[in-house]
Amino acid sequence: MSWKESEDSLERSFEFNSFIEAWGFMSQVAIIAEKMNHHPEWSNVYNKVTIRLSTHDAGNTVTEKDRKLASSIDQLL
Repeated sequence: MSWKESEDSLERSFEFNSFIEAWGFMSQVAIIAEKMNHHPEWSNVYNKVTIRLSTHDAGNTVTEKDRKLASSIDQLL
C-alpha cells in the first residue's frame, strides 16, 4: 500500500509481525522526523502503525515537507 492523499493529509498504514517490530519502526521514524523538525500524527495498535502527515504551519495542507518525510519513511521498509 502506498501513501493516500485525502483531507489535506498523506496517510499510510503499516503492519508488522509484532508489537516490538512496530515500535522499532516508530522509533526510526521519530529520529527522522525530529531531524526534519516535522512530526507525524500517528497511532499504534499492537502490530499496526498508521501515520498521517500534513504541514501545520501551512494551514494543515500537504507540502513538500510531507512528501519528503513520507519518502524517508518508505526507505525504512
